[in-house]
Amino acid sequence: MQDDSAVGRQEAAGLMDRLDLLAGCTDGNGELTRLYLSSAHRAAIDTVAGWMRHAGLVTRIDGAATLIGRLDGTEAGARTLLIGSHLDTVRDAGRYDGSFGILAGLATLERLQARGIRLPFAVELLAFGDEEGVRFPVTLTGSRACAGTLDIEARLASQDADGATLRDALSRFGCDPATLAHAAFDRADIIAYLEPHIEQGPVLERDGLALGIVTAINAASRFVVTVQGEAGHAGTVPMDGRRDALATAAEMIVATRGAGMAWPDVTATVGRIQAWPGAANVIAGRVEFSLDLRAPTDALRDKACAALFHEWDAITAEHGVTHRVEPGFSASAAACDELWQARLERAAVACGVEPGRLPSGAGHDAMAMAALCPIAMLFVRCRGGISHNPAESIAAPDAELAVDVLVRLLEDLAADGVR
Repeated sequence: MQDDSAVGRQEAAGLMDRLDLLAGCTDGNGELTRLYLSSAHRAAIDTVAGWMRHAGLVTRIDGAATLIGRLDGTEAGARTLLIGSHLDTVRDAGRYDGSFGILAGLATLERLQARGIRLPFAVELLAFGDEEGVRFPVTLTGSRACAGTLDIEARLASQDADGATLRDALSRFGCDPATLAHAAFDRADIIAYLEPHIEQGPVLERDGLALGIVTAINAASRFVVTVQGEAGHAGTVPMDGRRDALATAAEMIVATRGAGMAWPDVTATVGRIQAWPGAANVIAGRVEFSLDLRAPTDALRDKACAALFHEWDAITAEHGVTHRVEPGFSASAAACDELWQARLERAAVACGVEPGRLPSGAGHDAMAMAALCPIAMLFVRCRGGISHNPAESIAAPDAELAVDVLVRLLEDLAADGVR
């Protein structure tokens, strides 16, 4: 007869194997790219839904293409605990961001069932889409729909780079956009939302810790910035008479990095830039670039934005060009519930793990779910702090520890009379 540690190692190997298999659901050529409502997203939903049903969960897909697997509890009228993360990825992604949380949640339920443990409350496992916000200029569509905070008509009108609206994309995917309003959970029915996730940063590894408990998720705002100058011949327009949109944008981007360095705990990133007309012998007449700015509080984020925008005003005036800043995605800082942090810590210690506590600089579906119910997040360290990259990596023993903690947490909740 195998001991619990041997069983746990086998379960961890199974979890890692599933993560590898799920990484095969991709639209990329030799890389993992799984965008919201793509054919790869459909393949991932079908794959995970099959695993859920095999584990005894009843599955459904809501109007925002969130896959939901439900395991009923033993007590009629008891509330529901939510566990989840996202199935979509960035382009050329790693295989653990998002997917780990879903499959770790599934492994937790499978282990409880293998031990013959039935919970008094229901558990629903959520596999969201659109956490990354890569395909459409919006994000958190799935989790905001579940939280009941989605601006439905505005969201459905958003367009991807090919001009397809979210409304049309959902319809082609087999979802009915008219049912989006029905995706919202009733807060009276929900106990809390838990999200296991890789850290996506170097803190846990640096501190020699396998797991971390998240204290809060940073506020984040994204913008699209357009700089309008005047195109001209690269050889005939004197340097002191140019209205060079690209040179101006370059100074604005340097100022952006300066803002991130000057404000404590602020990150400011330009991840995309495009210039028109895009010819080597033509002065750029128009440039568009992105801004992603994050901070631990809404107030700090807003102060940093205001200061940076003021500096941009001076730069564009000096160069004789104009610029426009269009807001896109914005999310307030989301504090993780203190009681649930304590519950996670108690479960970790009972499993022989000393977890760290840390904020999340990355955004997560938990940010949206905070409008619905208490939220908690359990981080697993990742090698080198690398994420959004094919080199993203976690260790099987750490994955096993995370499932250990989640199992103990659910057992504690049942013993504590949480319903």
